[in-house]
Amino acid sequence: MTELPHRPSLSPQLCFSSGALRDFLRLSRSAVDDTITENLNALVTPSHAGFDPSSTSQRTPASGSRPIGSEACKSFKTAVLFPAWQARTEVLNYCALIAASPDPDDPEATLRVIEEQKNRERVVDERLDPYSSRFVLREPRTRILASLVRQERGVEEIIRNRTWSVVQERCNYSPHDTWQDAMRTCGFDDGSRSN
Repeated sequence: MTELPHRPSLSPQLCFSSGALRDFLRLSRSAVDDTITENLNALVTPSHAGFDPSSTSQRTPASGSRPIGSEACKSFKTAVLFPAWQARTEVLNYCALIAASPDPDDPEATLRVIEEQKNRERVVDERLDPYSSRFVLREPRTRILASLVRQERGVEEIIRNRTWSVVQERCNYSPHDTWQDAMRTCGFDDGSRSN
């Protein structure tokens, strides 16, 4: 079965390091979602008794069109797919909580105060420079993090919908079953309560 990337320890440093956060999400998505067809193909066992030379005399459909046994599908969902999604949900929920919390350790807080003070003292003559009245204040890192979490949640929704449609097709699930319902049925948190 697919080996899941290790979920990093939840800490503000993980969230404020956008590279580390994105690396975890990228690795998790590439291990499970980006390779969903290959992961599901690995669940199909073409032969139990070894290679049969007569099997090459006829053309058979590709393994992508063969349904997968219900036990293999269930095992894949509960051991690989949903734990990967759960880990990403937990990390994004934690980072959303950090983004919504006060940040007394923001290293740029002092710089923003100084920039605001300089902006108030600035003399603006728009006739000489029409752009001189523009002032862009540095955003607090919590606001940048909140934006990143919103963006990654949107990406996560798209990826999960695409992955789930492949799983439904290959595992003969009802098209009315959503991935959220399936996760809750299997005892996982789909993240909908925290959005």
